[in-house]
Amino acid sequence: MRIILVTGSGGAGRTTVATATALAEARAGRRVLLVSEDADPLLGGDGGEGLRVLRPEPAGDFRREFLALQARSSTALDLLGAAPFEDAELTELPGSRQFALLRALRDAAEGDHELAVVDLPPLAEALALLALPEQLRRYLRRLLPRERQAARALRPMLAQLAGVPMPAQWLYETTGHWEEELAAVQAVVDAPTTSVRLVLEPGPAAVRALRTARLGLALQRLPLDSVVANRLLPAGSEDPWLAGLTTQQHRHLAELRTVSDVVDELPHLGRDPRGPEDLVPLAPARRPAAVPDPVPAWSVEDRREEDGVLVWHIGLPGAVKEDLSLVRRGDELLLTVGAFRRNVPLPAALRRCTVTGAGLVEGDLRVRFTPDPGLWPRTP
Repeated sequence: MRIILVTGSGGAGRTTVATATALAEARAGRRVLLVSEDADPLLGGDGGEGLRVLRPEPAGDFRREFLALQARSSTALDLLGAAPFEDAELTELPGSRQFALLRALRDAAEGDHELAVVDLPPLAEALALLALPEQLRRYLRRLLPRERQAARALRPMLAQLAGVPMPAQWLYETTGHWEEELAAVQAVVDAPTTSVRLVLEPGPAAVRALRTARLGLALQRLPLDSVVANRLLPAGSEDPWLAGLTTQQHRHLAELRTVSDVVDELPHLGRDPRGPEDLVPLAPARRPAAVPDPVPAWSVEDRREEDGVLVWHIGLPGAVKEDLSLVRRGDELLLTVGAFRRNVPLPAALRRCTVTGAGLVEGDLRVRFTPDPGLWPRTP
């Protein structure tokens, strides 16, 4: 099953493009799931036989998760004398919308449809959202490692020796539950059939947004399916004011094409779409099932015979040296590129090496590793 994640600049028409994409695919005979909070008014209740809409519900999702956590920790709460909350008095907290969308993304991968189209928030929020499962899993592993759960039978004795209470079993069970859910979402994000579609309105900020998206997606190893240039004005107008805007749009459109090879052009209707038929001309070109553009390669080059080093090539299109930093910490590389940061696990061979240099050549970050004689297997 293929998953298309639709994001873009705020106000560029992400929901419209996502809805039009899902509707066009459903009318072409595919079983399609559209994940969106705001698509219902565009469809007017007529999504067609092959289209199903999944609407994330942050408030209900938050209440269910909170009450489940409260039930799992009831023993500890009783000891503290805490009064439990009831469903009717709970209101969602900041961040609930993001977690509801992540769960909807997980659910989208479990259905019997052929394609899922996911209407994501604006670009910066979407990139942070897609990075969240991996980040939270890393925090959970550091704070409550799985191997500590094996020692639960020794916890009372350890508590006496340490003089402080050990974490209760419910905490490990809750952590395990979150770990499973986050792992399921991350599997969807990392799947080779998941790609991103970027919606932009050609203008002064469009190329900058595209470069930011390519860099952020490359760091998360996500392929860019296509760029959608939305709301293009008609050419050939005799009105000087409209003709000037059209000329400006097409100049920015040409700039977008210098950065991306796949740019779909969608027209401006002259008004907001009012129903399914208005969405017909707003659907990007249908793509084959395979992702057209692979993400920039991350590979290890063995140059021990020539230079005595291994070189890790990390594709970061559009990165500049001034905005780049990296730090080796244990078996991870803490990589910062502009506003983006990721803790990247080292390939197995590089864990037995030390970092001895790095350089950036046309979007290719080359990190040099020298084998550690104390860790590297000796050759006879």
